[in-house]
Amino acid sequence: MAVSFTSCDDDDNNDDNNNTIDTGNVVVTENITENTTWTSDKVYQLGGRISVEAGATLTIEPGTIIKGEAGTGANATALVVARDAKLMAEGTADAPIIFTSVADEISPADVAAGDFASPNLEPNVNGLWGGLIVLGNARISASNDAGDLTEVQIEGIPTSDPNGLYGGSDDEDNSGVLKYISIRHGGSNIGSGNEINGLTLGGVGSGTVVENIEVVSNQDDGIEWFGGTVNVTNALIWNVGDDGMDADQSWTGTLDNFMVITVAGHSFELDGPEGSSDFGPYIMKNGIVIANSEDRSSEDLINTDDNTSVSFDNIFITAIAEGQQINRVTHDVGVVSFENIVLDVNEADLASHVNGEIPAGITAGTAPATAINTSVFGWTWAANAGATSF
Repeated sequence: MAVSFTSCDDDDNNDDNNNTIDTGNVVVTENITENTTWTSDKVYQLGGRISVEAGATLTIEPGTIIKGEAGTGANATALVVARDAKLMAEGTADAPIIFTSVADEISPADVAAGDFASPNLEPNVNGLWGGLIVLGNARISASNDAGDLTEVQIEGIPTSDPNGLYGGSDDEDNSGVLKYISIRHGGSNIGSGNEINGLTLGGVGSGTVVENIEVVSNQDDGIEWFGGTVNVTNALIWNVGDDGMDADQSWTGTLDNFMVITVAGHSFELDGPEGSSDFGPYIMKNGIVIANSEDRSSEDLINTDDNTSVSFDNIFITAIAEGQQINRVTHDVGVVSFENIVLDVNEADLASHVNGEIPAGITAGTAPATAINTSVFGWTWAANAGATSF
């Protein structure tokens, strides 16, 4: 077999080579080089950085639990879907696929019973493993000192590993299907204060389906796009240690129907192209941001660069604290548009939460301008913990 599975069923049976502990889990220690299926009756334990290599498809059944071992730097655990590989991870609302830490005691029996919360970890514990990284062949805007680049290495993966490359010229590239996936307690440090995102999408094409995603308590960002054209629908970010939604390298997809709840950094950290090519604005629409709670506060509301091109539509931001702002509303290079953006503050206070002249598309109010479908998040840990209420 191309994949090494080690089942730890005996309390005296330790795998010293992979620093595993006896859990009864199926420990995965080698890259996936042929079509493989992970089933919901087992827990799969990532014994390191595991890549699904080009030409292979990893299928994950609904209700399957994947747990990453502890590790930092080059030893950070993660599941990487390389270019020309596929991840077919189609969970359901009744049986989501859960990526979490080996410290999490959640079991297949819990998921089968409809209990998707961790039985022992609080939803603010982060940095216990890495995260999920999906890479594709779509266009990116990147460069170095020599000029523009069409492919680069994703952050967090050593340059010696070719499975970390992303970018190309196929905007319709297909990396698979990700549905009803909850990613928790990740974001381990890979060096110099750099952590892995909950879900990283590098050069991922529009042929990839990404729907119904929850990221809970990641040490770094919730979802980060590096170029590409992939669309994301129904995404919820809760209690992450840095930014909620982060976009770079001229991503040109759409984020539709989302919630960002009490992140420690920017609710949105949105950058422009890093090379000479700007492939056009991306779209973020139909979202709710809960900026603060009794014990967590976001750094600010919307943070963009001068060359960012993004269109915001129908976003309601509530629980806003003094000093939190949309950081800029005019751009010399990029084009940022606001339509139906409602800040839950008094009209007299609106100006203090917008850095610059208030565009017509930003108003004060107590409810979204138009309906946003939050019922689709009923399956999430956040909803069941009451975190989605506003």
